[in-house]
Amino acid sequence: MKVDRADEETRGLRTVTRVLPIRALIPNAITLAALCSGLTAVRFAITGEFEKALLAIFLAGVLDVMDGRIARMLKGSTRFGAELDSLSDNAAFGVAPALIIYFWILQELPAFGWIVALAHAVCAALRLARFNAQLDVDDQPHKKAGFLTGVPAPVGAGLTLSPMFLFYWLEPTDVNYPAIGAGFTAIVTAMSAFLMVSNLPTYSWKSVNIPRGLRLFALVAIAMLLGALLSAPFMTLSIISLGYAATIPFSIRAYARAKRREAVSEPPISEARPDALANETQGDKTQTAESGGGTADAEPIHPVSQKPEPKPPA
Repeated sequence: MKVDRADEETRGLRTVTRVLPIRALIPNAITLAALCSGLTAVRFAITGEFEKALLAIFLAGVLDVMDGRIARMLKGSTRFGAELDSLSDNAAFGVAPALIIYFWILQELPAFGWIVALAHAVCAALRLARFNAQLDVDDQPHKKAGFLTGVPAPVGAGLTLSPMFLFYWLEPTDVNYPAIGAGFTAIVTAMSAFLMVSNLPTYSWKSVNIPRGLRLFALVAIAMLLGALLSAPFMTLSIISLGYAATIPFSIRAYARAKRREAVSEPPISEARPDALANETQGDKTQTAESGGGTADAEPIHPVSQKPEPKPPA
């Protein structure tokens, strides 16, 4: 039997289309751009161009936010895209920041500095693996309440690189930064690694609802933020990093308050049991009495005694 070559090519094209729809190519291309930006940041760090390396990591973060939004807009979310996004995040926000911070200052701590840099990369990979493992899990208390579990990988990268933001913003000249800053940077990196793999509830941008009357002010604030990023990027990134770190205690408190409200709105099962058991017991007694049977708790049923009729007088 002779098979038409055109039919084979058509079937092959349909198979590729089922594996990766056309509408999924755009968000996946943006994901690959974020990956390339993160790896380019490593190249800048190797050549000593640390300011360019920081801007490349920031660009990777912007692209990482865009790919998810565009995928949902185009309805192009796929399992392939989710896995590719995790691999890209691991390279751009796990491996790249660890190498950048090591080449910049942690190498002043010969053995301990490399261990701290490895901790960031490993914790970022574990955080992404945990996120992928929980995609199909229904029981997620933090997500149900509108919170995230731990710090996301892009935010963790920003917190790890925050000492660099501060340095290029303040530009200290009278301080021996390698002697003082290496220990401070190691502490910040270790804390960022811990926050990524922790079970602490953190705020999620998806749960932020801007009231209708404040949306214009929000747009003005976003425009001012973009202007600040363009005119003073390191100052703005420093303030953003410190501000996010300051919100973590408030997110823990807000989650505890949400759990208390949930506990109050749903009465415990033990409070409903006594009434239910009493109703069941009463129903069993009634049914037993109607059926004429007897139980240990039921009262015995005695026949009604009849008095003899009086005899008529003789």
